[in-house]
Amino acid sequence: MSEDTENLPIGRVSEATGMSVHALRFFEREGLFLREIPRSGGGQRIYQQADVDWLVLCNRLRASGMPIATIRKFAELIRSGPGNEPDRLALLQEHEQNVQAKIDELQACLGVIHTKVVIYEQHVQDGTAAGLWAPAPQQTSPQCQTPVPR
Repeated sequence: MSEDTENLPIGRVSEATGMSVHALRFFEREGLFLREIPRSGGGQRIYQQADVDWLVLCNRLRASGMPIATIRKFAELIRSGPGNEPDRLALLQEHEQNVQAKIDELQACLGVIHTKVVIYEQHVQDGTAAGLWAPAPQQTSPQCQTPVPR
């Protein structure tokens, strides 16, 4: 028996995307879908596989730091139809640059952390780790008796 991917209830979409039903309703209220989500005669939302695919992309965009407002702008551009592809491209390129900058920053952080790991590993192996980066007592200035950072 084949699955119906053209008439998906909100629960199935929630399972498929990992998004809560509340989040799906939020996306609809905020105009983040590429189309108006139709309803059944009983008022239940009816999604299609294309909606699920869009939500998967939106999840990736959000996870990579794209603000909801930017996703909304992207959706608006797509909904408005052909002719604005350069605007869509510019939006995605800007986000790509932002993500790359975050990756570069995290790589720099990772480099510092890795250096500390190597130092600590060597000190632990050599038995010289006692007191490594232990807080030092503060000294006071004889003139004003205030702590002087070390």
